[in-house]
Order: sequence, then structure tokens, then C-alpha cells
Amino acid sequence: MRIGHMSILVDDQEKALTFYTSVLGFTKKTEIPLGEYRWLTVVSPEDPDGVEIVLEPDQHPAAATYKKALVADGIPYTMFGVPDVAAEYERLTALGVTFTQEPLSMGGMTTAVFDDTCGNLIQIAAPQS
Repeated sequence: MRIGHMSILVDDQEKALTFYTSVLGFTKKTEIPLGEYRWLTVVSPEDPDGVEIVLEPDQHPAAATYKKALVADGIPYTMFGVPDVAAEYERLTALGVTFTQEPLSMGGMTTAVFDDTCGNLIQIAAPQS
């Protein structure tokens, strides 16, 4: 068994696709129309056959409450690994990304947290060398 897909609840699939591809650098892998919404996935260009992130519409009634509670408490929805948190922080900041936590060293890791513009906080992390 392995992880094939992970969902991120987004408030607007088109806005999410633009952010996750144009800003974060993921590549669109799958787009299948499903009525009002789409089965829409992105992958890391470094691992195109790896885990697919499903940009999942947050239309379930519990989704808004869940996402707002996480953001209010400063809890990231998920975490992405990067080689260098400081460098990624600088790159994303230059692209206008808003961070709620600047790079922080803790427990052998460096982390930072940003707003994905789709209702989520996302953490980036790398082991300290």
C-alpha cells in the first residue's frame, strides 16, 4: 500500500490551479470535468508519477468550519518538503506569497507557513544539515 493521492480542500479550483502551478511550481496532471467541478490534480515536476494532490472543492458543509478553525489556530492543512526553507521562503515572498510563520528552526527541522490563497495554511519543511 502507498499514498497515491492527497486532497487539499480549496475554495476555487481555478484559483488553486493557478497558485499551485504558477506560484508553487507543481504541474497539472489530471483534469476531468465532473459537472460543476473537476477531478483536478497536480504533481511535483520532480516526481511526476508520485503522489497527486487533488485540488478538492470545499463544498461540504463541514469543510468551511474545519478550514477556518485550522487557520484561526495557525495550524497548517498539510506540509510540503523542500530542500531549503530559507531559499523557498525568499522565492515565494518575492512572488507575493503571504507567510504566517517565517523560517523557524525547531527539533532538527526548519519550517515556514504560508497562506495558499484558497483557504489553507501550508507548511514547508526541511531537515537541518
